[in-house]
Amino acid sequence: MPTISVTVNGKTHTREVEPRLLLVDFLRDMLGLTGANVACDTSQCGACTIHMDGMAVKSCTVLAVQADGSEVTTIEGLATNGQLHPMQQAFWDKHGLQCGFCTPGMVMAAVKLVEANPDITEAEIRHGLEGNFCRCTGYQNIVNAVAAVAGAMKGGQ
Repeated sequence: MPTISVTVNGKTHTREVEPRLLLVDFLRDMLGLTGANVACDTSQCGACTIHMDGMAVKSCTVLAVQADGSEVTTIEGLATNGQLHPMQQAFWDKHGLQCGFCTPGMVMAAVKLVEANPDITEAEIRHGLEGNFCRCTGYQNIVNAVAAVAGAMKGGQ
């Protein structure tokens, strides 16, 4: 079995893994980081979205061996010193969640959207989050949360 070394939320983990082990299963089962949820296993829903080497990726479509040497951030690593990331706080403040199952993936995708374009429009937010499904909300509060963070970033520049 191959051995991989992955830095997750700032801590390096070296493990022996099955070659076909998915990254989401590595994170959940081997590291105990359960924020990335398994829902569809086909990259359709986005519940498993994490950041890998600075990009939002659906961890159900990445093999753990493909992450060897990578920097990974999960929802558990987004907060800093006990303070929620602004996107996490905005989802809370703007009621951008209900059951919470999709929220980690939605937040992780939204962070990268806003980082790439702080001037993002509502239409661009909706388009950018098309790969992340929520079965509880009407999406409007999710869009409001993302827009609030983008506005705050824009105002802070």
